Amino acid sequence: MTGLSYFENAYSESADPWNLVSEYEQRKYTLTLASLPRQSYASAFEPGCSIGVLTGLLAQRCERIIATDGVAAPLQEVAGRAPSAEVGVGTIPADWPAGSFDLIVLSEVMYYLTAADRRHVLERARDSLLRSGHLLVVHWRHSFEEAECDGDVVHAEVTEFATEVGWSRLVHHVETDFRLEVFGCDAT
Repeated sequence: MTGLSYFENAYSESADPWNLVSEYEQRKYTLTLASLPRQSYASAFEPGCSIGVLTGLLAQRCERIIATDGVAAPLQEVAGRAPSAEVGVGTIPADWPAGSFDLIVLSEVMYYLTAADRRHVLERARDSLLRSGHLLVVHWRHSFEEAECDGDVVHAEVTEFATEVGWSRLVHHVETDFRLEVFGCDAT
């Protein structure tokens, strides 16, 4: 697993170390939101929220959203972008919140985890996703030094897990730089 010191150092060097307000990211967010099967959700969980650009967009469609990040530095930005969000420091899978969700968003987080932790995250998602819920997964497809694997490996694991538990893939979008998928718990 990528250590928290990597993220702490990144935020000490830049308030937006991944350039989340870039044109590329804005386009990806537009596609992400357009891929959601429903216009609104009762309760969502977004781990690894960073500075909350996506959180702010999701909050417009979610009655309740819990957004966490492994380090505290970016969380003040999240509160500004999504004032209604429940924001806190937490890592996955260790700090998975209690309760049920009808939307779980795993955006650009899974490849920082070990294979065992990725599996544990998917098990936690299975246990807390409502039967009518959706799991949205989006990741960068290229390898980089800090990652345990690339986004294609993550998505292959998610697809395999979805098959095991009977989830259906509702959206499958692949571009040169990122992959986006949405899975539904209720295969009917």
